[in-house]
Amino acid sequence: MLSKNRAQFIRSLHQKKFRQEHGLFLVEGAKSVREVLASDFRVDTLLATEAFYKENALPADRQPPSVEIVSPEELTRVGTLESNNMALALVRTRENRPLLAEPGEIVLLLDDVRDPGNLGTILRIADWYGVRKVVCSDTTAEVYNPKVISASKGSFTRVHWYYTDLVAYAKALPAGTPVYGAFLDGQNVHSLPFGTDGGYLMMGNEANGIRPELVPMVSRSVTIPRYGDAESLNVGIATAVILDNWRRGAA
Repeated sequence: MLSKNRAQFIRSLHQKKFRQEHGLFLVEGAKSVREVLASDFRVDTLLATEAFYKENALPADRQPPSVEIVSPEELTRVGTLESNNMALALVRTRENRPLLAEPGEIVLLLDDVRDPGNLGTILRIADWYGVRKVVCSDTTAEVYNPKVISASKGSFTRVHWYYTDLVAYAKALPAGTPVYGAFLDGQNVHSLPFGTDGGYLMMGNEANGIRPELVPMVSRSVTIPRYGDAESLNVGIATAVILDNWRRGAA
């Protein structure tokens, strides 16, 4: 049974300031916990029901330093999910390291994407399309937010991210670097020749799009044509549509 102090500490990690203070974040639910246990993330503590622990036996070299068998009710009380009858892990955050596109590689640039669910979905989409690097503005949602981790469905273990001043980052890219940006008045994504050289895809804020300060760094603007009456597309869906066309065009 979890002590009161232990439960309070775990619940404190729901908040960004305590995640930053302790360098820990929460991973919840059977699928996500399995993914993080199999990844190169450092898991400090595993809280698991007896059923999960028996079904997911780990070799000695993969065992977290601390493993506690708890009830589903305890998991739900200390976590953020409405119900969790399997597992919760306390995981070490990673160092914020610069990322750049290698030749032929696609990298996502996210400008002020504030909704955690959208960010988690974008990580999942990036993973689906083989995009391993995501560069985020300082105002983009924090990747260690439990809602981001949950929405990514384990893809956070395979996609790397870097938080930075996105304007300065984009300005420093080598001349001639392909930077595609999503705009309402860009070139039709169905006819835009992306090519095979890779580059960067910039996606903007859910309500306001890409900031004016970043527009000069975009070499090609792209849009998804509208055939109906919807006002806009969710930024995650838009990212998927553009990446799908990029991958098809480069095939």
